[in-house]
Order: sequence, then C-alpha cells, then structure tokens
Amino acid sequence: MNIGVIRENDETDSRVALTPSVARHLVEQGHSVWVESGAGVRAKFRDEDYIRAGAQVAYSPPEVIHRSQLLVKISRPTVEQLEMCEPDSAVMAFYHLAVAGRAIATPLLGRSITAIGCEIIETADGRLPVLATASEIAGQMTISLAAQLLRSSYGGRGILLGGSPGAPPAHVVILGAGTAGMWAARTARAAGARVTVLDIDAEKLRRVMEHLPNVATDFAEPESIAAAVAAADVLIGAVLVAGAKTPHLVSEKMVKHMRPGAVIIDLSVDQGGCVETCRPTSISSPTFVHHGVVHYSVPNLTADLGRSTSTALAQAMLPYVERIAERGVDGALAISADLRRGVYTYRGYCVHPGIAEVWGVPGAELYELLEG
Repeated sequence: MNIGVIRENDETDSRVALTPSVARHLVEQGHSVWVESGAGVRAKFRDEDYIRAGAQVAYSPPEVIHRSQLLVKISRPTVEQLEMCEPDSAVMAFYHLAVAGRAIATPLLGRSITAIGCEIIETADGRLPVLATASEIAGQMTISLAAQLLRSSYGGRGILLGGSPGAPPAHVVILGAGTAGMWAARTARAAGARVTVLDIDAEKLRRVMEHLPNVATDFAEPESIAAAVAAADVLIGAVLVAGAKTPHLVSEKMVKHMRPGAVIIDLSVDQGGCVETCRPTSISSPTFVHHGVVHYSVPNLTADLGRSTSTALAQAMLPYVERIAERGVDGALAISADLRRGVYTYRGYCVHPGIAEVWGVPGAELYELLEG
C-alpha cells in the first residue's frame, strides 16, 4: 500500500505523523511510504533520515496526497487537502469533528473518503489508545505551563507551584480524572502542589486515591465544582466526551469568583472546552486575561513538543496503520472492532451517529456497509 505523510498545517505545529523508524518498519513490510519534503524537520527528523529508512520524499503536498491510498496526519486535514485525495482513499487524523465546521463534510462524503479519527479509535474495554498517548503528554505539559503562568510577569498570582518555607504551595484543581487528568495530578503532586481532582466516575476517583494517596478527590457536582474553582490557583480542564462536544462545566460566573491572577488551562478546548470563558488560542499567542484570570486554551497543545509527541503518536498509530496497509481499508475494518469504532465516514456515508446529527445528514451502519 502507498502511505503518505505531509507537513502539519500550522507553522507552529512541530509534529509529524510518522517518524523515520516507523516508516522503516512499514517499508520492510513491503509498503511504500511517501513523505513531503520537510514534513519532519520541526520535530528534528530530516529528509535524509526518511530516505535512509527507505521512504520516498516528494516535494509538494499534492504529489504525496495523489499517491496515497492511506494519508496519515495528526491535525485535522483541511478542506483543500481532502479535495486532493483520490476517491475511496483513507485519511487518518485527529479530526475532532464535533467542533469542526460543516464544510468538511462535503469533501469527506463527496470524495468517498474513509475518515478514521485517531481520537475515537477505541478498544473493547473502552480505552482510547491513540488519544491516551497524546493525553499523557498533554497532562504532563500542563504543570510546567502552570508554573510559568503563575509568575507575576505573565499576569499570574506570583506564587511558586511547590511553595517554599512559610509560603504555601499552589492549589491545583483538575476537572476530570481520565488519562490527561491523572498525569496532570501526578506531575503536579511531584512538583509539590496541593492537588484536588474532581470527576463523576467513582472508579476513576478510586484509581486516583490508590495511585496518588496525597491527592484529594471529590465528585464533580455543580456545587463542588464551584467551590473548588473558587479555591484554585490553577484550574485544569481535562474533561472528555469521546466523539462529542465537551459541555461547559465551569460557568463564567464561577470564573468571576476565582482569585485574581489564577490560571485556567483548558485541555478540553479541542472538543469545545469545559470552561465557558475559554476560546481557542494558539502556540504563538497562547493566553488571554478575562475577569482577572489567565486563560491558556491551545487546541494543539502537544504541537509544541514535536519530537516526543511525534515519536509517541507514531508508535500508537502503527498497529492500525499496519492493519490497513496489510489488508486494505475494508479488510482491516472487517477484522478490527477498534478501527470500526474510529470511523467517521466511509465511502460516501457518515457512519458516526453523533456527527451525522451534527451535520444533518442520514447516518449509516458501518458493519452493514462492509457486509454489503
């Protein structure tokens, strides 16, 4: 199979979907890997590294896309990129379609593209293996960001995350005890912060207590959220509703009651955000101050850690890329329930019920289409 990799859309995005080592693995299995020249340079992977791995380097996105039966990206492909895709090809990426514009439906459906969302590939036990890899990195990143944003020069409260003799540590409140929330809590506690985690799932809170006994937990009810937000020096939103828009659990009224110079980092902004006052920002301009509170809400947070994120995500995506390359799209979907759960569109049909509703188009059952 011909597998393509192009440079990520945003100039501040340092990631690349497949690393040279993963490309080598696919080439050794008899597949062709086409890489846009410079696609890995921001993650410090040179064209020469891909060539030594056996990949082919092309000098424009259209050349890669036209050659690809499977295009692998990290960020959502643009409408223009999708319109370049050959009919019945497959594109794997983090789509986050619940908050994408309706315009993306036209090329996905019109060109019969099989759109595989890395964020909704799901195992039988409910794990999201590719998304979890990005969440692990993002959760850790939030704490170093919080330490920086708490500094006076950034508009923060001017306090040390771990405290010092006679000066108490910062209080970090984490909304959501999934992968990102757990890693944020672990990293914050290791830095000496006082940490509280809220969630609606008792099992997730139990896991926090088992692994992080010095971290406080509470159920995420409106009253407890309001109280925790008001007491927070740092609020981290790590709420996930897979494949759907994240609800606003922190209202503007709650934000108004936060301490001056407090920090909000909303990791949920990829799916719409769990804090009402947050709006998407960028790596080049990541923060804004509203109601005296520093807001950080960069959708592609891990894009600023290109090398580590690329390496981790390429390994997480590899088993699924391998399966498609070995058996073709239909064959891979027929044997892999994980992949079937990750499909948004298939050969001109929307097969994700939630997105069909968002787009206002008829939905279809993927399994029935495969059998037909």
